[in-house]
Amino acid sequence: MKISKKNMAVLLIILSALCFTGMNTCVRLAGDLPSVQKSFFRNFAAAIFAAVMLFKSRTPLKIQKGCGVAMLMRAVCGTIGVFCNFYAVDHLALADASMLNKLSPFFAVVFSIIILKEKTSPAQVAAVILAFAGSLFIIRPTFSNMELIPSLVGFTGGMGAGAAYTLVRYMKQRGEKSALIVFCFSVFSCAAALPIVLADFAPMSAKQIGILILTGLFAAGGQFAITGAYSYAPAKEVSVFDYSQVIFSAVVGFIVFDQTPVPLSVIGYVIIIGSAIWTFIQNNKMEAKT
Repeated sequence: MKISKKNMAVLLIILSALCFTGMNTCVRLAGDLPSVQKSFFRNFAAAIFAAVMLFKSRTPLKIQKGCGVAMLMRAVCGTIGVFCNFYAVDHLALADASMLNKLSPFFAVVFSIIILKEKTSPAQVAAVILAFAGSLFIIRPTFSNMELIPSLVGFTGGMGAGAAYTLVRYMKQRGEKSALIVFCFSVFSCAAALPIVLADFAPMSAKQIGILILTGLFAAGGQFAITGAYSYAPAKEVSVFDYSQVIFSAVVGFIVFDQTPVPLSVIGYVIIIGSAIWTFIQNNKMEAKT
């Protein structure tokens, strides 16, 4: 049976969600290691994969004209996003950390207005406001909430990822190669993490090293799958399925870590995912009219 391009994109984006759930699970299973040390291994594996892709495609290590500053800012924002996400995964319920990271598409809308000077529709603005409102149910900004700081860090991670995605789009519009973008980001992240890792290195068991290698492999698999998904269909048609990661994370968190999201967090999930679905429907309606 032949699978349509759109269905293939959906399958690949769900596969990427499974891979990223596996990555976050491994981050948690690696135990009491510094979050930056864990992220170093994740980015080191990504750098190797990207280097192999560059070598196979014989892509020169030359940044396109006009992309130098954007490449640096993408690396900075992406590094902040990864560091914050790993910290949130270590200190929050898996589903909460995943949901805060999934605010990145909404931040991407905000940054696309600022960086790309793109126009936005009232529906997109409303979806962004709803998503931020939903995040408050997860963050629960009260001094009595012991998870307030990790939640704010996770929120910042989603912001960093959203800015990074916008800068990737900026560079892709100017003909920059995906493998080079990933390679530069990964090398920068490793370089940024290395001094911190060396200053506060925590000895690791063979089991922890194996788990961190799996973390990198899951991350690479997720990156390849999501890149493949968007090569088969536009993001506006399939991106909503990326939120399946929250469901996978909630199931894994319950089974593996005995985590049960609090009712307020579940309300936040419903609001944010509902905003994503509404945006998805509105985008398709606008596409049908053109």
